Amino acid sequence: MNAKGKTPVPHDKSGTAPAGGKPGIDASAVRELAKLLKETGLTEIEIEHDGARIRVSRGAGVAAAPVSAPVPPAPAAAAPAPAAAAPAGAPPAGAVPSPMVGTVYLSPEPGKPTFTSVGKTVKEGDTLFIIEAMKTMNAIAAPRGGTVKEISVVDGAPVEFGQTLCVIA
Repeated sequence: MNAKGKTPVPHDKSGTAPAGGKPGIDASAVRELAKLLKETGLTEIEIEHDGARIRVSRGAGVAAAPVSAPVPPAPAAAAPAPAAAAPAGAPPAGAVPSPMVGTVYLSPEPGKPTFTSVGKTVKEGDTLFIIEAMKTMNAIAAPRGGTVKEISVVDGAPVEFGQTLCVIA
């Protein structure tokens, strides 16, 4: 009992009282998840263990990466710019960017036909690739319908967030 005659409330490592008797959030676990985000290039990670859920995300630096500088409205309205006139380093028109860091696969398993190829017509939602990230296979779906004009990655190669996987026109 403390000086006021009340029973002290136990605290976790972060110094806060646990709510409803549940274990508190371990600050070191949050730090480790933040470090993992930085190392892998992911933007968000969430874990649940023994009824405690921890979600760590970082969106400010990564979300701003694919955004380009504003373009004055007059030149943009004059005529659509051809894909060849895109600024150096900018993704081509119709580019499908990688939503994550991982290893890209062009077919569902080794020795099987690829999901798509140059010249093939795809519909919105068709699987284009699989990206393996942290031992999880993630299907990458076509964001729009059209014809595949270019495949910019090689089977089994590492890819970065925002890297162009293919071009659909």
